[in-house]
Amino acid sequence: MGTPCHFALFELQPSFRLDLEQLAARYRELARGVHPDRFADASEREQRLALEQSASLNEAYQTLKSPPKRARYLLALKGGELPLEVTVHDPEFLLQQMQWREELEDLQDSADLAGVAAFKRRLKVAQDELNESFAACWDDAAQREQAERLMRRMQFLDKLTYEVRQLEERLDD
Repeated sequence: MGTPCHFALFELQPSFRLDLEQLAARYRELARGVHPDRFADASEREQRLALEQSASLNEAYQTLKSPPKRARYLLALKGGELPLEVTVHDPEFLLQQMQWREELEDLQDSADLAGVAAFKRRLKVAQDELNESFAACWDDAAQREQAERLMRRMQFLDKLTYEVRQLEERLDD
């Protein structure tokens, strides 16, 4: 592991609970330091290094500001890389997924903007609850399996929220 940990880049302790405004401010500050314009007169090697630093800073920021990505990253730090696609034994949540998907299809068919907004609020509540549950158990080795399950649920909700936003934009047009 030659590259510093994403948290170290921002001088943070690995934790799921982050102050996102503070993270964003620190990101802007660091990004200014490696901005290509600052290296316009530098050697090719220095320019390349600045570009690499800028890229890894950006990747670190994108990872840490997203709860599902941050969760996955923390689990990887703790116990090695996680396979991206995994058949999760989570029957209870699979049922929930199917219900949400059906509901989203109905909202799409009926072009119900108010319904979409309400659905989005419910997803947000579910996401907040997942975030809380994950924060409570990720660093406990005994709860590793549960933390991974929660992280995968977070990933699903993230994707679903993205689809809801797209539907909203289509209905808005």
